[in-house]
Amino acid sequence: MHKGLLFDLDGVIVDTAKYHYLAWKEIADELGIDFTEQDNERLKGVSRMQSFEIVLEVGGKTMSREEKEQYCEKKNEVYLTYIRKLKESEILPGIRAFLEDVKEKGYKIALGSASKNSRLILDRLHLTEIFDEIIDGTKTSKAKPDPEIFVLGAKALGFACEECIVFEDAKAGIEAAHAGGMQAVGIGSRSRLPEADFNIPGFADMEIEAIEKALN
Repeated sequence: MHKGLLFDLDGVIVDTAKYHYLAWKEIADELGIDFTEQDNERLKGVSRMQSFEIVLEVGGKTMSREEKEQYCEKKNEVYLTYIRKLKESEILPGIRAFLEDVKEKGYKIALGSASKNSRLILDRLHLTEIFDEIIDGTKTSKAKPDPEIFVLGAKALGFACEECIVFEDAKAGIEAAHAGGMQAVGIGSRSRLPEADFNIPGFADMEIEAIEKALN
């Protein structure tokens, strides 16, 4: 049996992808870039700066590092206007019950998210206290698929990497887990996340025992 569980935030606990898209869309429109929801799929699981570089690539534009940082900050302010209105009802189905259940069964849990706004989001959802550790974009220097965020999460929980399971909805996150020597559960279909060690549609009616059995 594993001892630690590491959770990505967006797409696993709450779906803020729509808000990221709206914020990036606003920046793209300002720059005259046609940025679609399909383009936005490429931004999942990567850092803010990397995301903006993808937006610029879509539009065939270049700019200085200083300009990029200014636009990234502007995007974040737009995004925060949406996040500050988050409601508990936006927690994805079954995840709160799953987190409470695994805690009762003795697992330690950590957040492993590239978001620098993770604490604000968890606070809005009243989930902050349930996590033993929070490793986010304020504590890391490398973006997924680099394993840094999950390796730090396992270390913070006090476990070896192989004693932890990662829950992810993005290809980069699955790759990061494997690079760190951890098994990864993909939140989504096998066809979308074929690299995952096990796939689940979501956390509704899901029990950790079924996941442990599938991974053994």
